[in-house]
Amino acid sequence: MSTTIDPPVQPEQTIHYPESDGQPMAENTRQFRWIVIIKENLEALFQDRDDVFVAGDLLWYPVAGHAEICRAPDAMVVFGRPKGDRGSYQQWHEDGIGPQVVFEVQSPSNTFLELLDKLTFYERYGVEEYYLYDPDPARNALAGFRRQGKWLRPIGAMHGWVSPRLGIRFDTSGEELQIFAPDGQPFVSFTILKQQRQQAEQQRQQAEQQRQQAEQRATQAEQERETERTARRQAEQRAAELAARLRKLGIDPEALEGGGAASAEE
Repeated sequence: MSTTIDPPVQPEQTIHYPESDGQPMAENTRQFRWIVIIKENLEALFQDRDDVFVAGDLLWYPVAGHAEICRAPDAMVVFGRPKGDRGSYQQWHEDGIGPQVVFEVQSPSNTFLELLDKLTFYERYGVEEYYLYDPDPARNALAGFRRQGKWLRPIGAMHGWVSPRLGIRFDTSGEELQIFAPDGQPFVSFTILKQQRQQAEQQRQQAEQQRQQAEQRATQAEQERETERTARRQAEQRAAELAARLRKLGIDPEALEGGGAASAEE
């Protein structure tokens, strides 16, 4: 009787997990721009949380010992894992925690089978939310999938949809997708963010100049009031001195004022 002996399991340290799949991150500037916008704004959104890891185009290996099982989402968010640099995301070294949210920005060469394969992969390995955006102006299409049990089910209407995990809102009413953070601020490119910061700095400087000018005007007005008060006190002092001299001469100042008034009336 013959027996079949299974080949020995290959030790993990002998397995090579590549840090690149050899594929370009993007095929055109529009796709690249959207990948960067989504990834960088997600990272900014969770910059104050040490337990949220955000990455872009990073190879994710969900199963130890199987380097052939991997994907590199255009952007992914992992709750429960620390920030930090990684050559790849090997889930068994990450407390078994896989990405809960992934984003893909469709390229012109993506086929239906490729997109279906990605959906199947994310569905199988525990992704809770999957968003696929086609930025081509002719389509400008956003699809979303949310886990229901063991399946990723399509989200019916994406306009106005708020991600349960991220709290971000999608707006598909315009010529391009708009994504809004929970505080209502839109996801923008670094160039626009820099322009906004410059404008904010200019506005701050203008406001500071206006504040200084207002302080200068207030100071000047107070100085003018003080000058008037000083002139009034000096005039009152001179009048009092004159009245005192007249009294020494036996002249009643009040009688003079009355006589002057009477003479004026005549």
